[in-house]
Parts: sequence; structure tokens; C-alpha cells
Amino acid sequence: MNILAIGAHPDDIEIGCGGTLIKYSREGHQVYLLVATYGELGGEGLVRAEELRRSAEIIGATDLFTFDYPDTQLPLDKELISRIEEVIKVVSPEVIFVHYFDDTHQDHRTLSQATTSATRYIKNVLFYEVPTTQNFAPTVFIDIDDTLEGKVACLEAHSSQVTKTNIEGLTIVDIARAAAHFRGIQSRVKNAEGFVPLRLFLTMD
Repeated sequence: MNILAIGAHPDDIEIGCGGTLIKYSREGHQVYLLVATYGELGGEGLVRAEELRRSAEIIGATDLFTFDYPDTQLPLDKELISRIEEVIKVVSPEVIFVHYFDDTHQDHRTLSQATTSATRYIKNVLFYEVPTTQNFAPTVFIDIDDTLEGKVACLEAHSSQVTKTNIEGLTIVDIARAAAHFRGIQSRVKNAEGFVPLRLFLTMD
């Protein structure tokens, strides 16, 4: 399969579905990443771009697409939707992952809404969670026990961001491990990532 993961900033995809993407990549599927900004308000843009590149290599991504929108200023307009559609046309994904629409960060909300429009003809669209997500109740889970350490490595590749959680003494790696354990408990495995489906097409093959 071709899988496309979409995120507003470098490291959003990794925290939301990094373990799942590594699992897909290891199984021989083609994984593509699309990141809409360089997150320059959270650190030097060039540094974050390089961190993103290193993380994509750990995931085993086939290709990395980036837009150059200003951090915190993603516009919900036809241009953004069209640019996402252009990437979808190139990738022809069977599955798309993107931010959940209820989120305290405006870029996350905007990208989720724009992607919902751009993916109206895609059969499988799943929303992931990040630390700023609200009211997230996943009904789809993927076991990431064998890829959790790979997910941690991806997050550590974003070295400028690891400690920027606004919670003293708690790193993004701590948050990722805690979330994996919690979603794992919910889905009766040790570690998991949870998703809310916009659409999930099941076959009987």
C-alpha cells in the first residue's frame, strides 16, 4: 500500500502515528510524509527541517513533502486544499493519517479541516492525536509494541523539541511512552496508537 501521513509541524506525525508508520514501512509498504510548516516559532526553521529529514529516514519514508506556510498561520483556503490534493494525486494513497480536528493549536485544526476536504474521495482516512488534542476517543488501534523504540528514536531526532512540553520534568518521549501504554491498555495490548476514523473501508479478502 501507499500510506500518506500529514502534519502541521515537524514531529507532529511522529508523536501521532510514528510507530504505525514504522510498522508499515518494515512490512514493505510505501510511506510518505507531508509537513505543512517548518515550525519556526518553536525553533530555528533550518534546524527543524534537518531534524525532520533525519526522522523520515528512521521511519523509512519513501518521500517527504514540505510546504512553506508560516508557523501558526496556516490558512483554511482553497490553495491549501489544492496543494494537499496535488500531493495525494502524486502518492495515490490507500490510507491517510492526519491531525484530529478538535485541537487547541490552530494549525492542527486548520490542517485537519483542509485534509478532510482534500480526501473526500479517499477510502481510509484516520485522525491521530498529539498532546494538544482534545476530546479524543479512538476506536481504531494499532499495536506498536515492536516499533515503540523506533518511534522514540524519531522523536529524539527532533532534538531541539524533546524538552519543549511546557511540563517541568516531562519530555516528549515521556509523553509518547505514557500515551502508548494508555492506548495499549484500552486495546488490550502493551503499547498502541489510537485513531478516530473519518472513513475506514474494510474488505473481506
